[in-house]
Amino acid sequence: MGSVFSLNGKLLENRREDGLDDGEEEIQSEQKASHKVNKRGTMTQQSLRIGVLMGGSSAEREISLKTGRSICDALKRRGYTVIPIEVEASLPHQIRAKKISVAFLALHGPGGEDGTVQGMLEVMKMPYTGSGVSASAVCMDKGLTRVVLQAAKVPVPPGMTLSGKTIPVRPPADLGLPVVVKPCAQGSTFGVSIVRKRSQWKEALQEAYRFGEQAVVEKYIPGREVAVGVFGNEVFPGVEIIVPGGFYDFTAKYGVASTRYVCPAALSPKLEKALREYSLRAYQALGCRGAARVDFRIHTNGRPYILELNTIPGMTERSLLPMAAAKIGLDYDDLVERILRDALPKRRAPSAKKTRAKRSSAP
Repeated sequence: MGSVFSLNGKLLENRREDGLDDGEEEIQSEQKASHKVNKRGTMTQQSLRIGVLMGGSSAEREISLKTGRSICDALKRRGYTVIPIEVEASLPHQIRAKKISVAFLALHGPGGEDGTVQGMLEVMKMPYTGSGVSASAVCMDKGLTRVVLQAAKVPVPPGMTLSGKTIPVRPPADLGLPVVVKPCAQGSTFGVSIVRKRSQWKEALQEAYRFGEQAVVEKYIPGREVAVGVFGNEVFPGVEIIVPGGFYDFTAKYGVASTRYVCPAALSPKLEKALREYSLRAYQALGCRGAARVDFRIHTNGRPYILELNTIPGMTERSLLPMAAAKIGLDYDDLVERILRDALPKRRAPSAKKTRAKRSSAP
C-alpha cells in the first residue's frame, strides 16, 4: 500500500498497489451485489439506487438544481431510492461510494450536457438517462448541429459560425439585419443578442464570446416560437411560447410570469405535420435517445426553422417538456419514471453461438 501526500507533506489518501483507495474494493463489491436482477435479467425497482446528477459549474447551474430537485421528488413519490449528487471533480468517487446503479442526468450546459459526463459514465459502465456522448456533444455545439441538420434536409435559419473570437467590422451582408448572435455552446439564451442596428454588432459578439471561442450568427426569423418534445419515436404536442416583446430570453423563461404557454400550439394540420416530421428527423439525424426538445421559429410566412435541439430538457415546474407530456396523459411523475426506465439495461439477447448450439442439439 502506498500513500499520497500534498506538497506540504499532509497525508491525503492511502492507495493500494492495485490502484484502489482503501474501502473502494469493498464499495465496488457491495455495489455489484446491490445491483440485483430478476430472473428476466433486468434490475428491479427495489435494487435500484438512482443518482440524480445536478448542479455543475455552467451558467445554468441554478436551473439544473431546480430540475434535479423536482426529479428527486418525483422518483421518491414513486418509491425509488434516490441519491442527489451535486456534480464536481469528485463525481466518479461519489458514484462509487454511494453505490449508484443508474445516473439520472439533470445537468444543463457545458460540463454536463455536452458529452463530458456521458463519456465518464460510459467508461464507468454506468447506465444513464438521455443521449449518448456524440449526440450530446454535437447538440451542445450549435454550429455542428446546423451542419448535421442541413445535411439531413432540415431547415435552419441562414447563418454561419465565427471562430477564434474574431469580430468582423459589420454583420454579414447576405444575412441583413436583424441577426441573432449567440454562443456556440451555451443554453438558456445566455449570451444571446438580437442585433437590429449595426452599432449593436460588436457588443453582441463580445457578449457571445464571453461564453466560448465560437459564436453563431443567424438571420432573425420574425414570427412564433414553438417547442416540440421527442421521446424515441414519439413526438409530443407542440408548445407555443408567447413572450411580451417577442424575445424568449432567460428572464422570460424563468423570471417573468407574463410569459404565456399554449399547448397544444394552434397550428394548421400542414404545419403540425411538418413540425412533427422535422423534429423526428432532427432527433434521428443527431443520434439522440431518451427525451429531447426541438426548438422552432415559425416565420410569419409559415415556414418553420429549427433553432436547436436540447438533449436534457428542463424539468422545472415551468418547463416545456412536462407541459407537452401532460397533453398525452403523462403527468410529471410518469414522465420522470419513463425517462428513467428508458435508461435501464435491457435484457440481453442470446448470443449467436448459443443460438447455434441450441439448434444443433435440437432433434
